[in-house]
Amino acid sequence: MSLTRQDEARVEAAIRECERVTGGQIVCVLAESAMVQRTALPVLLAALASLLVPWLLVALTQLPVLTVLLLQVLVFVVLLMLGTVPAIERALTPPPVRRALAWRLAAEQFVVRGLSRTPDRCGILIFVARAERYARIIADEGISRHVPAAEWRAAVDALITEMRENRDADGFVAAIAFCSQILKAHRPPTTTGANALPDRVYQI
Repeated sequence: MSLTRQDEARVEAAIRECERVTGGQIVCVLAESAMVQRTALPVLLAALASLLVPWLLVALTQLPVLTVLLLQVLVFVVLLMLGTVPAIERALTPPPVRRALAWRLAAEQFVVRGLSRTPDRCGILIFVARAERYARIIADEGISRHVPAAEWRAAVDALITEMRENRDADGFVAAIAFCSQILKAHRPPTTTGANALPDRVYQI
């Protein structure tokens, strides 16, 4: 379920307030799934299953060779089609791989949304992949060198807690509030990077 326009407005207002009282630049990204690119897993699983089919048919049946080969091709095609259904592909993908894909997408979004090009290197990405129940905060070097990674944990925990109840907008607002407190201590307001990035949440 996507954020409504009212939800987006709440998140954007929280971003503007944070940037008003700190020197940070925040962008939020909500991805329906981290698996935005196809993986080779469905092909691999379909190929392995189809390779087993002839052995089983030869051992258990008296089917002609041509029939066995046709069934092998049919199994491959059917399993490949099923494996490329997004929900099935996610279910087949091991959790560590899904988390790695989510991290890669978050890193890509950090660059794509311009967070690596702010004047003071004070960009912060708040990223959520809904299908994977994955949340991540990435801070540019102008902030990260002053703030231990553990300090961002409370913001991520608040985000995940709300995500579990399907309250993504509340999660973003809570995470922004935590980030604001961290930024107040390490990055006071400046005019150098004011409004360097759009105050918005991207849904992809």
